[in-house]
Amino acid sequence: MAEERGIFHALDKNFYQQPTLDLAVSLLGCTLVKETEEGTAAGIIVETEAYVGPMDKAAHSYNNRRTKRTEIMFHEAGLAYTYVMHTHTLFNVVSGEEGNPEAVLIRAIEPVEGIDLMVKRRGMPESANLTNGPGKLTKAMGINTSDYGHPLTEKPLFISQGFVPESISSGKRIGIDNSGEARDYPWRYWITGNRYVSRHQNAEKIIIVKDVSKNGGTK
Repeated sequence: MAEERGIFHALDKNFYQQPTLDLAVSLLGCTLVKETEEGTAAGIIVETEAYVGPMDKAAHSYNNRRTKRTEIMFHEAGLAYTYVMHTHTLFNVVSGEEGNPEAVLIRAIEPVEGIDLMVKRRGMPESANLTNGPGKLTKAMGINTSDYGHPLTEKPLFISQGFVPESISSGKRIGIDNSGEARDYPWRYWITGNRYVSRHQNAEKIIIVKDVSKNGGTK
């Protein structure tokens, strides 16, 4: 795809003051941006997964588990929650009210700026495989554990207003088979038909979005 350069403006705190499931949907079509000394990389968020805190057996914070890793989940919404799994950094957006540990995992993005930089970081040619997974996108974007706790309303890591997808699909989350009934919750969301979505695009539900604004978090 042709690289597009744009001016990105971080969404304000109001955007993150939504119930977690709503935020997971609203993040689709927004632009994730990371500025580094190497340059700026940006991509449209095309896939998310919601983790609804204490009652969700798939969440790190299930049963209000508070550890060094999950601590940031107990803080205000709109912060970065990063952690390492199988040598890969994963990036989440803290959600829910302060003291109610919830988060949204960013599973895939569609690159729009800094594509050459992403290719260099991933050591592979440009393709959907560049950013079609949670560990792939963080490596391509230059997101790492040092971003833990960073406010996503501020540079160098932030989320910018994007577009509203015409159709959003939802289905079961991925890789949580040992989480009891939580493995069946349809809390994975993606832009219908987008080629950068990671895998398993069997939708249980399709949401047709109409007249939804992402300006400053109003809907």
